[in-house]
Amino acid sequence: MRNPLADKIVNIPPSGIRKFFDIVSEMPDAISLGVGEPDFDTPWHIRDEGIYSLERGRTFYTSNSGLKELREEIARYLKRRIHTSYDPDKEIVITVGGSEGIDMAFRAMLNPGDEVLIPQPSYVSYHPCTVLADGVPKVIELKAENEFRLTKEELLEAVTDKTKILVLPFPNNPTGAIMEKKDLEDIAQVAMEKDLYVLSDEIYSELSYKGEHVSIASLPGMRERTILINGFSKAYAMTGWRLGYACGPAEIIKQMTKIHQYAIMCAPTNSQYAAVEALRNGDEDVQRMREAYDQRRRFLVHALREMGLECFEPFGAFYVFPCIKEFGMTSEEFAERFLAAEKVAVVPGTAFGDCGEGYLRISYAYSLEDLKVALGRLEKFVNRLRAEEEGR
Repeated sequence: MRNPLADKIVNIPPSGIRKFFDIVSEMPDAISLGVGEPDFDTPWHIRDEGIYSLERGRTFYTSNSGLKELREEIARYLKRRIHTSYDPDKEIVITVGGSEGIDMAFRAMLNPGDEVLIPQPSYVSYHPCTVLADGVPKVIELKAENEFRLTKEELLEAVTDKTKILVLPFPNNPTGAIMEKKDLEDIAQVAMEKDLYVLSDEIYSELSYKGEHVSIASLPGMRERTILINGFSKAYAMTGWRLGYACGPAEIIKQMTKIHQYAIMCAPTNSQYAAVEALRNGDEDVQRMREAYDQRRRFLVHALREMGLECFEPFGAFYVFPCIKEFGMTSEEFAERFLAAEKVAVVPGTAFGDCGEGYLRISYAYSLEDLKVALGRLEKFVNRLRAEEEGR
């Protein structure tokens, strides 16, 4: 028989995030700090709207672009949150999570050989989605001394005549890094000078702890060259509802919608009705969850520094990214030994790119009680490693 598989997909490695989650799910008394999923339930009034939509028999297809009512609410939300206007009829499409938006954007925009600049460490799907769209991924290694921000100099060094898209993954998963307005202004200047498009993944935009989130799409000259990706999973604790959206120039959104039409048809209808309620009446829920995450963030950074682990202060998302280079082992080896010895799962930094070597991603989308227990186990583990080193 001929080989039934495409080389392109066979050569893409599976996500490094799920490995430890799958192990810990079968380990009694284990604590997982590995998955980026809010520990909050979806707020009741949002769930209630989803239930009500089913009770009313709203189980039909929506338009390919999504419920007009939802697209209009998204336009209003973006106007008040990032001060940028989008036409709900031509410049917004509802997706099955933010991840589908990323995939659609690359497939709609890339021709074979077009380069995509991907700052890393970053979310696992940018690289494989580029490959699947016949683009060429080109990694920009972010540095701890820059607080894992993308600098103008790093971008200029990476741009070539083949570069078409820059991924802007901020607030960042896994580092928690953010880009402030001045940082974005520098990047925007390069994007315009070099005629780059930007895919701005802002799924964590509501989880920013250092002033108001700024979108690069809001800067002069950038709205027409930015695809903004966002969704409801993180801010509204709606991961399983699988709902996101993409906004951008009408000519790009039109082609993205065509892909969505053939591959998906439309996002889940009851999820869309629930999202309308989230946008209309969910601000207080977002604020409450953000305050809880901020408390956990400050606790985690303080605890890690108290046990002598180097960790820059993250100001976005719900992750910390401590350095474990002092122990002379790979991130994967550290994570495996920590899981075996103390029954706590964290994610090796290399799951987010080779430059994540020497770091761990720890999620604080978990209760403060679990975090305290897990950090106690981590302190015991690193103290034992240091004692072993001293005893040699």
